[in-house]
Amino acid sequence: MRILFVLENYIPHVGGAEIVLKNLAEGLANKGHEVNVVTHKIKGTKEFELINKVKIHRVKCFDSRYLFTFLSIPKVMKLAKNSDIIQTVTFNGAPPAWLAGKLTKKPVVIMVLEVWIGKWRKLTEMNLISSLVHDFLERLIYTLKFDKYTPISDSTKKQLIDIGIKESKIETIYCGLDYNLWKPKKYDEKKMRKKLNLENNFVYLFYGRPGISKGLEYLIRAVPLISKKIPNSKLVAIISKDKQYKKRYEQILALIKQLKIEDKIIIHDPVAYKELPAYVKTADCVVIPSLSEGFGFVAVESSAMGKPIVASNTTSLPEVVSGKYVLVKPRDSTAIAEGVEKVYNKKTLFKKITKFTYDQNVKNYLNTYKKVLKNGKTN
Repeated sequence: MRILFVLENYIPHVGGAEIVLKNLAEGLANKGHEVNVVTHKIKGTKEFELINKVKIHRVKCFDSRYLFTFLSIPKVMKLAKNSDIIQTVTFNGAPPAWLAGKLTKKPVVIMVLEVWIGKWRKLTEMNLISSLVHDFLERLIYTLKFDKYTPISDSTKKQLIDIGIKESKIETIYCGLDYNLWKPKKYDEKKMRKKLNLENNFVYLFYGRPGISKGLEYLIRAVPLISKKIPNSKLVAIISKDKQYKKRYEQILALIKQLKIEDKIIIHDPVAYKELPAYVKTADCVVIPSLSEGFGFVAVESSAMGKPIVASNTTSLPEVVSGKYVLVKPRDSTAIAEGVEKVYNKKTLFKKITKFTYDQNVKNYLNTYKKVLKNGKTN
């Protein structure tokens, strides 16, 4: 099978979506399928590169993923002619993929990470005009008719149905996790605790972006409440320092200073993804105070490491969390504090560990492609 991926971002650009798409593309290539990826060219990358059997074509877009929507069309059209199926993802790669599918009569499958219609202003730091523009553009994407929509959770599937996408066009395909990396026995908890000077503390961990959708400020405001109930507790927060989150990062530091809880928190610089399991192994529990999640990698990773989880009872988190866990009301610092206290007192709920593997993810996509090709184009 010849599969064309049209993606605004791809490695070496690193993010949750990029990891998912990289693993899918390479998984398909390893099974003998021809995989081409068209993506926007970021500084320092080659226009063409072969990485792990995947052919990567990078389009010069003045380092703008937004211009990729238009400037990628010639390359996408050329490669689409010799492809069997086109795979894209929300947001900026979707229009050129759809257009190429229409003109070459090739089916197009769109992976949907999350539906943010009506949420851009609430979950980002965009100003009113920018949020309205993004909302409008997202609505435009969903007016296009794709052959199949593959949300990464049933929560996202429901969001698609709510905006009018036919359920028959939707098939949930969960993301995959590298369980060889997220294997508890590989990591030394005592060694890392010693390194962080946390040998005698109850440690609760946060890791990720400080964006509004992650709800970090609600966890920060919970720290004084947690400290009253668990005096030897300490929050370790591994926070992204990407320039797009500079303002939020500084706001979090200011909030910590305002609450006078500097001695109750360790703000840790970002670490490489492959190093994260060692830090998760160190924690007594992981806190996920998100306001919205398309999938919830932190929940799946922490579950794999056997760590108790305190997570917001929202979107996909109740769906993917497993092991020992406590679900709490979003945007509620008191609820977060009570959740951590429940973990401390061993009063959690329990659900058998759910595994989301790479192999299953690739298998599900191949099955979807075969069904779409067998049924013919339906858009």
